[in-house]
Amino acid sequence: MGLAALSGCSSGEERAAEPAPQVGFVMVEPVAVPISVTLAGRTVAYETSEVRPQVSGIIRRRLFVEGSFVRAGQQLYEIDDRLFRAAVRQAEANLASARATAQGAEALARRYKPLAEIEAVAEQDYTNAEAQAGVARATVAQAQAALETARINLRFTRVDAPISGRIGRSLVTNGALANAAQTQPLAIIQRLDPIFVDMQQSSAELTSLRRALRDGEVDAGSTSARLQLEDGSTYGAAGTVQFSDVTVDVSTGTVALRARFPNPQGVLLPGMFVTAVFDQAVRPAAFVVPQPAVQRDFNGSAFVYVVGPGNKALRRPVTTSRTQGRNWVISDGLRSGDRVITQTPKALRHDTEVRPVPQGTPQRIGVPAGPTAAPARAD
Repeated sequence: MGLAALSGCSSGEERAAEPAPQVGFVMVEPVAVPISVTLAGRTVAYETSEVRPQVSGIIRRRLFVEGSFVRAGQQLYEIDDRLFRAAVRQAEANLASARATAQGAEALARRYKPLAEIEAVAEQDYTNAEAQAGVARATVAQAQAALETARINLRFTRVDAPISGRIGRSLVTNGALANAAQTQPLAIIQRLDPIFVDMQQSSAELTSLRRALRDGEVDAGSTSARLQLEDGSTYGAAGTVQFSDVTVDVSTGTVALRARFPNPQGVLLPGMFVTAVFDQAVRPAAFVVPQPAVQRDFNGSAFVYVVGPGNKALRRPVTTSRTQGRNWVISDGLRSGDRVITQTPKALRHDTEVRPVPQGTPQRIGVPAGPTAAPARAD
């Protein structure tokens, strides 16, 4: 029994003599933390123009290289213009005839006027002559409008590019019939610099953001956006968020957002799937701690350990709003100057005495106490 008591006393003394565990900590201060949003999107051409014929006729020539860059006003197709040139000549002849008729009618009205004043001719004859002169002038105006229409149709036989951009393949060949009422375009031109990225964001997220902005919990963020491509690489140039739509898609419960990116090298093509990242808001006073510092209860609530008075580890409930890289953003539960324990032993408990050191300090491991082993003797 004496040996057992002596053994128990010795174990208690050993436990009492155990040093406080070393823990790493970071001192936290409130900082402005951007609230980044990552949204999947699809690239859309800045401008798109479907080249369509304005008149009907046979296409005589295609005057562009498929896939090349074309400028606004550049001729793309030539439609057979013989019928339209004939229509212009006919309209010119009709105008000349109408002008000649108008000159005779106006001369007759001028001659009748003094005669009607001295009652040498009937007043009705002068009235009829004035009316005929007015009809002739109206006929001249109609002929002028017909001539202008004929000239416009003649110009439409030259199919020009309405915008500058990259043109795709030609959807018709030489000799094909172009119809002014056809639904299929001759070709499609797309302006790719700059280029749009259309994204979708949950309406619930936008509602929460607007509430936080209204209550002053967060400040408005930056409109600058970054882009990740399909292969995981980062697009070199930054873009700008242009607007968010005013309606919610009833089928998906999302709101459309659009960003614009420069694309001078043509790296971005319409239809590509990309990921846009931008700071939608800024939380002005939040705390950032490494993720290993945050632990969870069985009910999912978050807590951290802080170094309290007397170097005691104190358990502190916190509210985690989101992650930022390898850190947690803490919106509630911490105070300026708190020393948050980030490197903890497994058996750490509340109100346990600890030996705090700045995070990253290497732990010193001493040589175990006891008799020094004798060196081996070589035989």
